Amino acid sequence: MRLLLFIILLWTSQWAAGVTDRDNTTITVGSKAFNEGYLLGELVAQKLESDGYNVERKLGLGKTVITYEALRYGDIDVYVEYTGTLAQAIFKLKNTPAFEQLSRLAKQHELQVLPSLGFNNTYALVMDKNKANKLGIKTIADLTKHPQLNFGLTHEFMKREDGWEKLAVHYQLNQQPVGIEHGLAYEAIQAGKIDITDAYSTDGDINKFNLLLLEDNDGYFPRYDAVPLVREDADQAMVTSLKELAGILDEATMQRLNGEVVNNDKTFAEVAHQFLVTKKYKKASEVELEGPWQQLPGNILQHLKLTLIALGAACLLGIPLSVYCYRNRTISRVVIYTTGLLQTIPSIALLALFIPLFGIGWLPAVVALFLYSLMPIVRSTTTALLTIDPVLKQVAVGMGLTHKEQLKKIYLPLALPAMFTGIKTAAVINIGTATLAAFIGAGGLGEPIVTGLALNDFQLVLYGAIPAALLAVVTELFFELVEIRYIPAHLRDQWK
Repeated sequence: MRLLLFIILLWTSQWAAGVTDRDNTTITVGSKAFNEGYLLGELVAQKLESDGYNVERKLGLGKTVITYEALRYGDIDVYVEYTGTLAQAIFKLKNTPAFEQLSRLAKQHELQVLPSLGFNNTYALVMDKNKANKLGIKTIADLTKHPQLNFGLTHEFMKREDGWEKLAVHYQLNQQPVGIEHGLAYEAIQAGKIDITDAYSTDGDINKFNLLLLEDNDGYFPRYDAVPLVREDADQAMVTSLKELAGILDEATMQRLNGEVVNNDKTFAEVAHQFLVTKKYKKASEVELEGPWQQLPGNILQHLKLTLIALGAACLLGIPLSVYCYRNRTISRVVIYTTGLLQTIPSIALLALFIPLFGIGWLPAVVALFLYSLMPIVRSTTTALLTIDPVLKQVAVGMGLTHKEQLKKIYLPLALPAMFTGIKTAAVINIGTATLAAFIGAGGLGEPIVTGLALNDFQLVLYGAIPAALLAVVTELFFELVEIRYIPAHLRDQWK
């Protein structure tokens, strides 16, 4: 009951914060977690700021489903989507209709599709340019002559309505692709681990990695015009501001801007600012930027917040639940089985499923981490209580101790080392899993990791990965010190 009240309190506080933001006309801008998504999100955010809005950024929200659901449920107010994705991946159409028809369909989902930013970022297959020239490959159809080539495709592309399965049927491609994260695919091509991957035609990495865009000679891929997507009840002044961006970009310009981030070590904010200045939407001025080192303390604190709240809630529920039901082996097995089953749910899937219930941000991340923490705590506590020497139990009964007295004076002190091990394990698991919270706007050390993957910048990935690893080590040492301080040596040795 206390845990339920705790979650309701957190949820209510988040809802209240959201209401306050809207009252202050704060616009929340979202984006998907890839290079161009970040850049377009930053461009939209800065345009709104130049028109007097307070803007909160929730950039890098994972794949399409997470960003779209965040918009539907009001956790963000706008993000840039692509017409082909909207029609085929979201609305499940077999083709991409004209803009007017797509707009009418969006209204049925209580959404508005705003005019295109001006460029078509279609899907494409790419491979190393030198290898393509050597094999005489220029088009997707040419791949049928080279069944030995290894395909590494993004997981989303492999399952999309307009993705690999129908593309393979259309072009009669018999290769068996493996799934790979987009941010790792180009490095894999360069290292010779794969030969082909999917890409976006305006990707700034194409020139950097000397890749060839294979010609879609049958015109299989639909148009993917970039369009701001908002809810139907969106602030009309905001909509008017965003409509001013119609036609502002073409394919060549978008690829150049993406390339400035990827190849020239510029930030998304810098590139967006410079572009808006050239288009007279903003005045030239210094952009105040924070580097990874400046952001690191905040990321660490947010990471600790997510981990500690989830761990504390799991202890409050898991330990009393284990103590309550351990004597009934049937119930205890059900509890252990259920918590173990929760551990098998992929974390990114669980985060996506929580969006309708909790929105995006730290709350769904905490709930997910809480569920993942239960299994090691419940299993270790239950096992420790069940394996106490039967002779000691008989002695406790012979001494006339009540069940509560037996628990307090004998069973729990003997079980404490194992319980502590479960809590320590849950804490370390949480620290690693919490990096995925960045995909739903919860922050933490996952932010530089996700951004680094989007930019193929593995130095930026290390800004998040190394502190997370060190945090896990420090946590392990902290629990070791607590054990030494509060648990007698003979009990600690029993569980080594």
